[in-house]
Amino acid sequence: MPWIVLFFAIVCETIGTTALHASQQFTRLGPSLVAVLGYCLSFYLLSMALREIPVGIAYAIWAGLGIVLIAAIGWSLFGQKLDTAALVGMSLILSGIVVINVFSGSNPH
Repeated sequence: MPWIVLFFAIVCETIGTTALHASQQFTRLGPSLVAVLGYCLSFYLLSMALREIPVGIAYAIWAGLGIVLIAAIGWSLFGQKLDTAALVGMSLILSGIVVINVFSGSNPH
């Protein structure tokens, strides 16, 4: 169950960050409210996941997947370019998440 909660925390953070971009520096009310709500819900869900997942593991997964998802959304929705270095870096982030989940003894499965 804590992994499902962490997944939804990541989804809410991704929605919040996407809305933050769409809010145009908080000048558009709708996206601004979605951004604030997304972040609040994300932090709440992250705190719930931390009941069973160690903070370092949960935060690494939350932040890492958030980075990759936001980069993908920026590329697909906003036409932002990803160069080779960005793609390599994100591949390393995803690899690190896999290593944590597959090989780490710190990770409660």
